[in-house]
Amino acid sequence: MSIFKSLFHSRDKPPQRFSAQNSLPGSNYSFFFGGTTSGKSVNERSAMQTTAVYSCVRILSEAIAGLPLHTYKYKPDGGKEKAIDHQLYYLLHDEPNPEMTSFVFRETLMSHLLLWGNAYAQIIRDGRGNALALYPLLPDRMTVDRTSAGELYYEYRADSGIVILRSEEILHIPGLGFDGLVGYSPIAMAKNAIGMAIACEEYGAKFFANGASPGGVLEHPGVVKDPARVRESWNSVYQGSSNAHRVAVLEEGMKFQSIGIPPEQAQFLETRKFQINEIARIFRIPPHMVGDLEKSSFSNIEQQSLEFVKYTLDPWAVRWEQAIQKSLILPSEKRTYFVKFNVDGLLRGDYASRMSGYATGRQNGWLSTNDIRELENLNCIPEELGGNLYLINGAMTKLQDAGAFAQRDAGLNSHTGQSGNQQT
Repeated sequence: MSIFKSLFHSRDKPPQRFSAQNSLPGSNYSFFFGGTTSGKSVNERSAMQTTAVYSCVRILSEAIAGLPLHTYKYKPDGGKEKAIDHQLYYLLHDEPNPEMTSFVFRETLMSHLLLWGNAYAQIIRDGRGNALALYPLLPDRMTVDRTSAGELYYEYRADSGIVILRSEEILHIPGLGFDGLVGYSPIAMAKNAIGMAIACEEYGAKFFANGASPGGVLEHPGVVKDPARVRESWNSVYQGSSNAHRVAVLEEGMKFQSIGIPPEQAQFLETRKFQINEIARIFRIPPHMVGDLEKSSFSNIEQQSLEFVKYTLDPWAVRWEQAIQKSLILPSEKRTYFVKFNVDGLLRGDYASRMSGYATGRQNGWLSTNDIRELENLNCIPEELGGNLYLINGAMTKLQDAGAFAQRDAGLNSHTGQSGNQQT
């Protein structure tokens, strides 16, 4: 049974459109797509045929999908603990719906967010309003608008017809947008850069399809009676990469004159390399992650990876967390529960750096043995064996206590001296 069957409204006509000044034009970006200055048509699906776009979308989608996502509960003492018994914990951490794992669900929504600028999922709730399941919806079928009363609603073009969904029935994660409600597609905004990359790939493919030689003309000293037959005869023998480097036989004084520009003169390879960096710049992906290691080294590649987590991945994670907090946690639970991605594992650095950091935390009393073992995914030491003890270096003391022993010794020496004088 279609999951949309129970969501059709019984009213005869859809909600009236809101006033012109707030019609949410950002929900429709079709006018941004289509032809580009390179002559290539660009949309979300054609862009994915470009290796750089596919690589960037895959990197970010898999990164968000692979991060641990937990539901937490605030403790009375000010700390937090995992809310394993909460329904939302299992929904986000394991199975959003019976057909998908959490990884596949988040990977799908993140790819929608990167290509269309918006990610939508239908929320199935029980009678109390708790979320029971989440199903992804295609962004190119969704329109966001307002009723005459100013309430947001979502119009989805399903295979069975138009479906009207209320805002509480949708998990909507918007990207950067004009109105703060609907994001715009990065692919649409950068269509010229992506179109040029597509044109470069197509040029290279046709270059090798033509035998890795540029086009040209056949010159004849006289008049050719049937030029179409001559052209087809030439192409059938010499066109295509399988016919490359064949020996050409020209009759009746014919000459072949090349008129194409060789790839090295057109800076074909340099253009393709620049377009890879251009697309990586759109998604804020370090070049070494899409296979460009020209300016990467052992000394800076780790720093670039940490910057990827901090400046690229973390903003997306915050966008996800706040959208989930807004749509999936009940108003009565918002002060008690929250959702958080764990990016600590990506920021730990190499083994030597981690051990040095753990040693500092252990010696200064803000990490216990079990805290460290949990960060390293190791089993905890029983409490009776001191696994939860917080220790500090015994040679350290408070600043206001510095010299206390010296003052006491000075007082004793002074008192002893006075007694000696009296005896004398």
